[in-house]
Amino acid sequence: MGVFDRLPPMDHLRSEKMCFVQLIIPAESARVAVTYLGELGLLQFKDLNEDKSPFQRIFVNQVKRCAEMSRKLRFFSDHINKAGVRSSVRPALEPDIDLEELEARLGEHEHELLEMNTNSDKLQQTYNELLEFKLVLTKAGGILASSHNHAASAERELDENIYDREVDEGNANLLEQGVHQGSSGNSGVRFVSGIILKSKALAFERMLFRATRGNMLFNQAPAGEPVTDPISGEEVEKTVFVIFFSGEQAKTKILKICDSFGASCYPVPEEMIKQRQIFNEVSARLSDLEVTLDAGIQHRNKALESVGSQLWRWTIMVKKEKAVYDTLNMLNFDVTKKCLVGEGWCPIFAKSQIKDCLQRATLHSNSQVGIIFHEMDTTESPPTYFRTDKFTNAFQEIVDAYGVARYQEANPAVYSVVTFPFLFAVMFGDWGHGICLLLGALVLILREKKLSSQKLGSFMEMAFGGRYVILLMAIFSIYCGLIYNEFFSVPFHIFGKSAYECREKSCSDAHTAGLIKVRDPYPFGVDPSWYGSRSELPFLNSLKMKMSILMGVAQMNLGIMLSYFDARFHGNALDIRYQFIPQMIFLNSLFGYLALLILIKWCTGSQADLYHVMIYMFLDPAGDLGENQLFWGQKELQILLLLLALVAVPWMLFPKPFILKKLHKERFQGHTYRFLGTSEMDPDSEPDSARARHDDFNFSEVFVHQMIHSIEFVLGAVSNTASYLRLWALSLAHSELSTVFYEKLLLLAFGYNSVILKAAGLIVFAFATAFILLMMESLSAFLHALRLHWVEFMNKFYHGDGYKFKPFSFALLADDED
Repeated sequence: MGVFDRLPPMDHLRSEKMCFVQLIIPAESARVAVTYLGELGLLQFKDLNEDKSPFQRIFVNQVKRCAEMSRKLRFFSDHINKAGVRSSVRPALEPDIDLEELEARLGEHEHELLEMNTNSDKLQQTYNELLEFKLVLTKAGGILASSHNHAASAERELDENIYDREVDEGNANLLEQGVHQGSSGNSGVRFVSGIILKSKALAFERMLFRATRGNMLFNQAPAGEPVTDPISGEEVEKTVFVIFFSGEQAKTKILKICDSFGASCYPVPEEMIKQRQIFNEVSARLSDLEVTLDAGIQHRNKALESVGSQLWRWTIMVKKEKAVYDTLNMLNFDVTKKCLVGEGWCPIFAKSQIKDCLQRATLHSNSQVGIIFHEMDTTESPPTYFRTDKFTNAFQEIVDAYGVARYQEANPAVYSVVTFPFLFAVMFGDWGHGICLLLGALVLILREKKLSSQKLGSFMEMAFGGRYVILLMAIFSIYCGLIYNEFFSVPFHIFGKSAYECREKSCSDAHTAGLIKVRDPYPFGVDPSWYGSRSELPFLNSLKMKMSILMGVAQMNLGIMLSYFDARFHGNALDIRYQFIPQMIFLNSLFGYLALLILIKWCTGSQADLYHVMIYMFLDPAGDLGENQLFWGQKELQILLLLLALVAVPWMLFPKPFILKKLHKERFQGHTYRFLGTSEMDPDSEPDSARARHDDFNFSEVFVHQMIHSIEFVLGAVSNTASYLRLWALSLAHSELSTVFYEKLLLLAFGYNSVILKAAGLIVFAFATAFILLMMESLSAFLHALRLHWVEFMNKFYHGDGYKFKPFSFALLADDED
């Protein structure tokens, strides 16, 4: 294995080497130092005050001040959005200000805006009340005029009636009596006019009827236009009402009911002349208020525009300042109370940059004492940090969605850059669909600067984040589509003529008359003559199924090989001897042998039944193979491989737990006392070995864990290999669905002479291709490729129980919410 030691290192295969550091910062330099570290963004601070509440920390007052300024900035932002004011796009010309000046300025702006809002609300409420009064005057005046006309006609009817007025005076109608008495100047029927929500009008009328026992007359008319409610400030539909009643007690009841229903009552005089006079006065006041309100709105919008031009800069400044003090709250004072002590993780390559930052902080804060920065030993597991760019970030996110790698664990994202889009393409292979995906990916990539600054929807944001994944998936889909020879399910003679021709020169239908091979095989991919023939499905099924098994065995072997490199990197000889070797033997004795048989059958053109070979390898290992024999010595090889597979199971299960138990006993019986106090050798370097504390080792737990791991691998070798058959199944489903759309939509429509039917068929085919094949099928293939990597590939070597390196960085504040 010495050849592996001479290979160049892979930067992305292992996470960055980390070190645990301590900072001793003088109090006068603390804020500047943390600010510079936030700009660098390569140090993750450890919270040394976990046992303290936020109100018990050192810089709680500064955090409160920043939170209050953030509240004021959100207040300004809400009002700017509500008013629809657009801030100027020109860069801010104002000089930089400190936090105290910003706090004072924000307070002044807030006080000014609150005062303008208060005055505007009062004016708006007055305007709304006057508008309601104007509507009541208009509608109630009409109601009162109609009631007077009704009273006059009723009086004429009573004069002409044959009954005696004095006899029937007690039985006369209340309204007729009140109007008659009111018109003669005596006290009688009174009325209350006002306006109420249209939705409450019916319930309002019923309540009035019950409260007055029917001794009232309710007249109503729609207001005619939406009215801004003085209380809620929303535009609502309202109804103007006039209530006729008699008596002071009824008036008291009606006014209380109006108040409880939120109805606004306005005085309307009976005389038409007074109504017109008041109407003119109200209209004049409304005109004056409109001018005043417009001037107030313009003044407020100018104030908001001036704030909006600086809002983004102020928001970032406050966010940074709050983040600095939140980080300072994670530090502790030393014994002298003159220095702050902080601890955290940083990559080893960043130590020189951090030291430069701390030196600049000391210089700029005019401190007489420098900042001490040194490494410390710790038993904690370091965080995991991979340096990614815009191309590799999406693949790393796919892996991290399963679990963050352990510190210095092999990173599956390195291999997923190729294997993930390739397995997707095996299921999605069609170079016509691949070109469509490629065009979509290129649009996202070419417009990435513009799209990165815009706020996208959830689906578009996901597509934009994985634009390079889509690009590789499209390229591999084109490649696999050329191998399958499918362009929207249609084969083409791209790489030359077919190897097959009609059996007879006079034949017209090659699918029924049969084909014969007349030249060399088709140079690249599937021969187009297979499509449409009677042997198409058996041939393609056999090809894709065997190809899926080959890919699955290859990827699983890659996963087991990575477990070897992991164990070798961490110096874990037990895992190499008692996990890697038996796993390789077991997997390749069974499924590696199946892959070998597939290759031999393809190369020799044998008609052997591989199902029969694999089944009877277990049922009758010594039996005669007959016509299923592919090579000399096959039976003896099968018996040997079967014995190796049987030996590999106890090899995985028993040795490792007992060796760990022996090492643990030796360690605590003085056999390894010479290691105490030395730094050259770590007796606990093996991740699965016994730890230094005696109570940590439990033989039964270790044995059960090893047994579960062994059983899982043995059963998983079968199920995982079968799981790769989804490559064949989804590829077949995609091809057949594409064929159905092509033949039953496009060809069927173009078989008619009608232009309308042809256009309709083309449109339906385009929509079916876009939404079903390009969206749903691609999402299905993506999820299946994801499962193959998470379960079948990564479980062979990947633990995924680490935690991410989250440095204190100002660059990450834009995505954080307060």
